[in-house]
Amino acid sequence: MSTLRVGESHGSRWRELVGDVAREAPSLDDEQRRALADRFVALGTDAHRRLDAWSVERAPRDTPFAWSAATSRRALGNAALRRLVSEPLSVLEAVRDVVTDRLLGAAAGYARPGSLGHWLAGLGDAERALVVAEATNWATTIVELTHELDGAWRPVASDAYYVVAGARTTLRAQREFVIEGPSRVVVRVRSGSPGRSAGAGLRADLAVETLSHPHGDAPGRFVGVWPDAGLALGVDGTLEDVRAGARHLLRAARSGVPESPALAA
Repeated sequence: MSTLRVGESHGSRWRELVGDVAREAPSLDDEQRRALADRFVALGTDAHRRLDAWSVERAPRDTPFAWSAATSRRALGNAALRRLVSEPLSVLEAVRDVVTDRLLGAAAGYARPGSLGHWLAGLGDAERALVVAEATNWATTIVELTHELDGAWRPVASDAYYVVAGARTTLRAQREFVIEGPSRVVVRVRSGSPGRSAGAGLRADLAVETLSHPHGDAPGRFVGVWPDAGLALGVDGTLEDVRAGARHLLRAARSGVPESPALAA
């Protein structure tokens, strides 16, 4: 697993970590997918399981999800990032437009209770300004990361999801953008700092990204960035690491991890 400080990203090391990977990544076939599904089915569950890197990295927790400036910044910031690709806007303008769209949806009755739009509609001006500031910082961080890239990149429309057939289990890999090339590189951004199990979480993301691909193709590399800590970690898309990620997710399911609070975002 490769590591660098984000402060070093203004140079060759960042480009080496997230640049084109000159290596053919493996693919999972239907038989391998069925074998994994069988192992999840064998674990059994009374309720629907939702697992992601957070489930792998953190012990089971019962803290209910709640919207806040911190928990909303990724959803709003990523939506602003997608808008920036197609419209000549500043980051702040893009975030404000995204927030306005959510508020208009809530005013028209399209926002269900508990949704981001519904929550935004109940905020005062000062609270909403804080939300805009957090989302702007999030999107700005990603824009600054992409400025150092040699190749083309694109923001993703959503996280990667894989429904395990017959196991009442959904797997998710958080991701912010993909770097195009002979072998794709997927980048996700996380709050806080990476713990000792960060590598296991990245391998879980790698496994889900591979499983969710229409042809079962693994990315050349899956990269995690922790801007708050100034660190980035990368895991190559080898079959060994894909299998390790699947084992981490199975272990999380076996320990009875509840739905990740981050999934609600």
